[in-house]
Amino acid sequence: MKNIIADPRVALLFLIPGINETLRINGRAEIGTDPALIESFAVDGKTPATVIRVAIHAVYFQCARALVRSGLWDKQAQVARDAVPSAGEMTRGAMPDFDSESYDAELPGRQKATLY
Repeated sequence: MKNIIADPRVALLFLIPGINETLRINGRAEIGTDPALIESFAVDGKTPATVIRVAIHAVYFQCARALVRSGLWDKQAQVARDAVPSAGEMTRGAMPDFDSESYDAELPGRQKATLY
């Protein structure tokens, strides 16, 4: 949100699992508090505090070559979760004093509590 306030230019890339073409949108974002719009995003009775609206300036279909070459959606190309550092471990790599063990242990509960 701070990034949008500082510079409202945004680029969005939409990926759909199994589909190699992607949609790219460039535009300007603004943070809104319109009650009707916020209510339209309610999930399980919970509404967001704000919404982000994007004024679209350009729309592109991104070429599928990179996804085809990478085999991103190919089950054989997928990496086992334990072969990649956890979010806490990656953060500790940038901030050596970061408590990655606590962060990773608390992550599932935090995600469940804050998803909606």
